[in-house]
Order: sequence, then C-alpha cells, then structure tokens
Amino acid sequence: MRWARKRLRARAYRKSFQLRRVADRTKEIRPDDILLFSTQRNEMPRLSYFLEYYRDMGVSHFLMVDNGSTDGSLDYLAAQADVSLWQTKGSYKNARYGVDWLNHLQGRYGHDHWCLVVDADEFLVYPFCDTRPLRALTDWLDTCSIRAFSAMMLDMYPKGPIDAQPYLPGQNPIDIACWFDSGNYTMSRNPLYWNLWVQGGPRSRLFFSETPERAPALNKIPLVKWSRRYAYVSSTHMLLPRGLNLAYDERGGEKASGVLLHAKFLDTFSAKAAEESERREHYDDSREYLGYVDALEGGQQLWCKWSEKYINWRQLEILGLMSKGNWA
Repeated sequence: MRWARKRLRARAYRKSFQLRRVADRTKEIRPDDILLFSTQRNEMPRLSYFLEYYRDMGVSHFLMVDNGSTDGSLDYLAAQADVSLWQTKGSYKNARYGVDWLNHLQGRYGHDHWCLVVDADEFLVYPFCDTRPLRALTDWLDTCSIRAFSAMMLDMYPKGPIDAQPYLPGQNPIDIACWFDSGNYTMSRNPLYWNLWVQGGPRSRLFFSETPERAPALNKIPLVKWSRRYAYVSSTHMLLPRGLNLAYDERGGEKASGVLLHAKFLDTFSAKAAEESERREHYDDSREYLGYVDALEGGQQLWCKWSEKYINWRQLEILGLMSKGNWA
C-alpha cells in the first residue's frame, strides 16, 4: 500500500503540469485556515450559493480547478477574493475524474490543514451544524486525534418532474430538491482499503434496479486533516494510508459522521446529463449519464410515496444516516 500511495502522488505531480494558474492567492492562506478543494465545469448557476454556504460554515479559502468551462464561471471564480483558481482543458477521465489534480493541490497547499473536498452540488451537514461552525467540529476532531470525517452522500430530488421548477442563481437548491430516500441502502466493508461501501437511494432504485451492484457509491470521506503523504484513491470514497478509511467503529459503536446533501437533480440536470453523455468523461464512459438521459426523456420522476422531506440534521440522525457519536 505504501508503494501504491507513492505511485498516486507521483501521478498527481505529473498531471499537475496540465494546470494553468488563473488566480493564485495561496499566499493569503493562514496556518489554521480550513480549506476547500473542488473541480468544476459549467456550474455558474450554482457557484454563488455554494461559496456562501461554505463561507458561512467557516471555510477560509477555496482552491478550485476549472475543467474547460464555457459559461462564465471561470471569470466569476477568478474575481472572488478568497478563491485560488487553476484551469485545465485536460481529460477529466484521464486525471482519474479530477482526483489527480486535487491530490496535487492538497499535497502542495493543504498540508496540516483541515481540507474539505466537495463538488458544487454537495453540501455538508454535520452534527450541530445549525449552531456550531465547522471550526468547532475540526477542533473536537483534533482533540480526539481523529484525522478523517466521513459523510454519506444523500441524493436529494424534487417532488414531480425534475425540470418543473427553475433553479435561480443564489438560491438554496434544497428549497427545490428537498426529498430523499430514507432507506433502501446497503453497506459492505472493502477488504483491501477497509472503507465502508454504501449504495442505494433513488439512483439505485430507478436507474440500477436490475444491477444494484453497479449503482454509484455513496460513501465519502470529504473532510481530512491533510498531510502531503496522503492521497485519495477513488474520488473521496477512500484514501491512503488506509487507516484513514476507518471512519467508523469496528467494535459496534458509532463514530461521529455527517451527510453530503447531493443536489444534482435540478432543472439544469437534463442539459448537464446530455452534455456529459456526449463527452464520455465520467466513470464507465458516462453510462450512468446515458441512463439518466433515457429515463428523463421517458418522464421518469425520482419522488415516490416512501420519499422523506428534509428537515434538519437531527432528522438524519434519527433515521440512522449520520451520527454525532460521542460529540456532545
């Protein structure tokens, strides 16, 4: 595993030559800042709310990679005083879906910082997030000598057709996509990397009903006290050293965990799915997006009579989708 980690770090260094600096404000990063890393392409409608959400949470600096956007989002991000921005027109797929680019940036700028890695449609919810900033969580994790915090990705969706209600820039997407599946999740332990592998939810229910084993993975470890020795292996699903993946209690107890509210399914999704099914830059030649296009053209809805409406983090804890562990 040590050699696998070294190979991933070497690969990230090679792929870093694809990155072109657009706005470099990394000298403004302070030693105790919480950093956010993200790759984006044509996410202009989402960016203003995304940035404000995480600023309010306590993120001090954003390190973003733009992968060939054409919608003005590059210029928008470059103008933000707390954003450092790189651009690449390199293959997202050949960079292991952006992981290589972000592994390099985290290794260079994230060492000894708490680093959050999320997409523009992912919103972290953690215990007491309505009353405590992210700094309170990371301080507690430091006190407990915990270096990695896990969060299950929870697919959010509207009631009715996805494109029935337009999403407006700056709007909270959860105001529209406020429903989720509270059950139908499966979990297994990865014997090689030791992480939990979680699948299920509406995508498994609708798009992978005949092949649930091919449904997207929902387990993520998005918040890590980073070291330049670390590397993500596959998205934020698992890390090396693999001890970081033990973000759960093997003895049957509960470690604190969160949820990533995944607001992919808005009215902008149909155009996004069509574009990505043509680009073939996502996992498995974008077969997942091809399935989305076919289903949406057929009028498929994600909502069903068992759908649950989102209220707050306490609801998610009661449903067993996250835990405050022993954080009081």
